[in-house]
Order: sequence, then structure tokens, then C-alpha cells
Amino acid sequence: HGWSEALAGIKSPHVKYICPHAPVMPVSLNMNMAMPSWFDIIGLSPDSQEDEAGIKQAAENVKALIDQEVKNGIPSNRIILGGFSQGGALSLYTALTTQQKLAGVVALSCWLPLRASFPQGPISGVNKDIAVLQCHGDCDPLVPLMFGSLTVEKLKTMINPANVTFRTYSGMMHSSCIEEMMDIKQFIEKHLPPI
Repeated sequence: HGWSEALAGIKSPHVKYICPHAPVMPVSLNMNMAMPSWFDIIGLSPDSQEDEAGIKQAAENVKALIDQEVKNGIPSNRIILGGFSQGGALSLYTALTTQQKLAGVVALSCWLPLRASFPQGPISGVNKDIAVLQCHGDCDPLVPLMFGSLTVEKLKTMINPANVTFRTYSGMMHSSCIEEMMDIKQFIEKHLPPI
């Protein structure tokens, strides 16, 4: 709900916005307490074990949402995936593994999950030229800016580097800001122009 409110201020009238809720599940990092989460988080360091099965299942759930929109008459190349933190990580992973050609990805305060599972060098899939807007606060205490920087470098080896934009925001923590929302608005308007 928080993101649907944030998006209300930047919505384009010709674009449909879907903000799915993550399911509630126990999260290891949260002492196994249940919380909204797309997949389990075991640790927050680059070498932490990852919930491979959970990430892949979450990506399948997102692909099913895309399929539903395609059935509703929206071509997949008119769909942008986006998310914050875990949702951004899931958006990146899904875009790089789906057979559905997408318009772009908005990846906020996040990282690329299962990065070691991708081959070295460019991907060959339908989204090898996808546009990515990756945004990160330089004071993020939860997902450090270094994770964002490492992610953007990895992305530039996998997809057309000219299509990868990395923006950082001074003083921003694990959150959003007006400047970032304006950058998202411009990205969406550029990649989903009115037909």
C-alpha cells in the first residue's frame, strides 16, 4: 500500500500500476518471525546463503502476473517491472530470467539475487537490451550502496550497458525521496510512451 501511495504522485494516465503484496512468511533474518517477504533472507552480506527455491518461486509468481496482463491485452514489451529492496531484487532477477520481452526494470535500493547462477558475460535472452533504472541511497544502512554498485557493474556485463542507469541520492537511507520518484516518472514516461 505504501508504494501505491508513493506512485499516486507520479502516475501517467495511460499507464496501469499494479502493486502486488508479498506473501507473509517466516524470515530467518527476522528471528523467523512472519513478515511480508517475497523470499527468505538468511543474511545481509554478499556471501550470505540465498533462498534459491524461494527466489525462483517468487519469480514464477511475477511471471504469472505478467501473463495475466498479456491475456488482458497488454503486450509484455509494454510492461515495466519495479520494486524496492527485496521487490527490486525480484524484479531484476525476473527480468533476466523470463522469456517475456519487457519494457524495463525499476530497481530501488536492491541487489541482484543468485548472481552467481548467471553465466559470465552477456545473457542471450529476450531482455538482453532491457532498460534498467537502478536507484540507491548513499546512506542505506540495510542494503549498503556497495551492493547497488556491485549490482550495476554485474548488470553492465549481462545486458547492454548503455541501457543501465544508476542513480544515487545523497543522504537517503533505505527509503525513497522526491528526486528519486521524479527519476522513476521520467523513466516510465520514456519507456511507456502513449500509443
